[in-house]
Amino acid sequence: MTLLRLALAAALASLLLSPVNAEDAPTCHHAVSLVGEPKYQAGFTHFDYVNPDAPKGGRARIASIGGFDSLNPVLYRGEQAAGLGLVTESLMSDSIDESSTSYGLIAECASYPADYSSVTFKLREGARWHDGTPITTDDVIYSLEVNKTANPRMGLYYKNVTRAEATGDNEVTFYFDSKGNRELPMIMGQLTILPKHYWTGKDAKGEQRDPMKTTLEPPLGSGPYRIKEATPGRTVVYERVDDYWGKDLPVNKGQWNYDELRFDYYRDTTVAFESFKAGNLDYWQETSAKNWATAYDVPAVRDGYIKRQEVKIKRTQPMQAFVLNLRRPQFQDRRVRQALNLAFNFEWANKNLFYGQYERVGSYFENSELAAPPEPPQGRELEILNEVKDQVPTEVFTEIHKNPVNEEQADLRGNLRKAVMLLKEAGWQVKDGVLTNAKTGQKMTIEFLLVSPLFERIVQPYLRNLERLGIKGSIRLVDSAQYTRRLNVFDYDIIVSTFAQSESPGNEQRDFWGSEAADREGSMNLIGIKDPAIDKLVDRIIYAKDREELVAATRALDRVLLWHDFVVPQWFSPYVRIAYWDRYGQPEQLPGLTPGFLQVWWYDEKLGERLPGPSKR
Repeated sequence: MTLLRLALAAALASLLLSPVNAEDAPTCHHAVSLVGEPKYQAGFTHFDYVNPDAPKGGRARIASIGGFDSLNPVLYRGEQAAGLGLVTESLMSDSIDESSTSYGLIAECASYPADYSSVTFKLREGARWHDGTPITTDDVIYSLEVNKTANPRMGLYYKNVTRAEATGDNEVTFYFDSKGNRELPMIMGQLTILPKHYWTGKDAKGEQRDPMKTTLEPPLGSGPYRIKEATPGRTVVYERVDDYWGKDLPVNKGQWNYDELRFDYYRDTTVAFESFKAGNLDYWQETSAKNWATAYDVPAVRDGYIKRQEVKIKRTQPMQAFVLNLRRPQFQDRRVRQALNLAFNFEWANKNLFYGQYERVGSYFENSELAAPPEPPQGRELEILNEVKDQVPTEVFTEIHKNPVNEEQADLRGNLRKAVMLLKEAGWQVKDGVLTNAKTGQKMTIEFLLVSPLFERIVQPYLRNLERLGIKGSIRLVDSAQYTRRLNVFDYDIIVSTFAQSESPGNEQRDFWGSEAADREGSMNLIGIKDPAIDKLVDRIIYAKDREELVAATRALDRVLLWHDFVVPQWFSPYVRIAYWDRYGQPEQLPGLTPGFLQVWWYDEKLGERLPGPSKR
């Protein structure tokens, strides 16, 4: 070996053997947050919203509407059974008291460079599947590919993830195709982890398992519960895993307290609610304002056996709306969509159907700092909007988007007159009593596709207003399986849906509004938006450098979405209304984002003993 080669070899050996400068090594974080510092520091023992000494035992029975035909936890095809998330786990566990914050679960911690070009998870020693097999980096790498392939929504969600590699003992690194995406390290922690040895193996019949197909074989998991019983279309029962590997972790202490969780299926909510009042179900989340106001005058409530509670939720309220499918030609003109909003009388519905319990939703990020302010854009938001100035409605810069108001009957007449003018401008006129396109001769017909009969009483008066415009409307009520199939292939005119948001929006916005998702079967781009300006605004959100820029970009997106009038906004309430048979304990402080009944409540034997009749265990 020459002196030069010896020198090079010595230098290389020195580099390889020299310890890494601790200041250069990324910190392995016990928690990841997109909205500031995590509430709980390293070494915390349990969340504030739990009772760490909560007893284990008892059961809880919950209603699920529709049916199920699959126990595959990641495949979007078929009807998934309720509660499969009790069996599966992710690398990190979301806090249900903090927005966009998660703590180590399967992964002990996560590290990432300053440019967010990758993220490395250190797997926790002792994490294992229910069959006792350790969870490995191979499982994590396998799970990425399966999730992206089996579910188009996940494919878009993890679009920027190029590969995963084992980069050390119990360490796996995900690499990204771009830099500056602050959300990617956190959403990688949400990845559903699957057991590779199980899904690449054979079932009891000797047949090869396939994660791309529906199955009724209870899956192997690593979570606090396993499936005890599953009868398609009727019930799925979960039993608590006594030797669950993660039961003593800080993220699980005081949680998952029931020995058994049972989801009973019903065809509609009316039958399910009657079953709850009869004592066949234990917990009910009320979605009907009418029921909340009128349907609880029953002996079990009067005698104190059924408790009712309104839980205030501190999260961004979703845009709930009549969603117009732009894939249908009659909705492609914005003036038509504006006319449909003018025909909806929210104030009448709130007074006569909802007992005044709701407010009209006016933003895709309602009740948060992310909502576009009631003033023209300025500052950073204006700079972002100027980048797409020639591609968005001009009103974005000069006017404030507001829903029509119908305080009096005269207001509705005025709004309907405005709707007639807009429809006429868009080339529609009434001919023989039917709104007809002057150029094509197409008649304006609209079908509302519903899965809940509760919405029929809401749509019916809306149809009467549409009829005054010459629009022939109808309702199609289908079961949950057919509804899911039609949603997956976008076979509908108008549906009722919500677009749930967090305080830190990111990659999921592509699934909601991105052009690539519009033709992707099973995506959440239910509207069918294909708009380059909206794509740019979504990217500005995803690649925001800091919180200030994220807020500004989100407000800009909100403003543009509103002025396109893609939906007819409905309503929201800051409260979750729940009712339950009084045999359960709850923490003094409930989590801020959800009542947490399944996760942090517990069965109280003494309370249960006092209950009468069929509700008694």
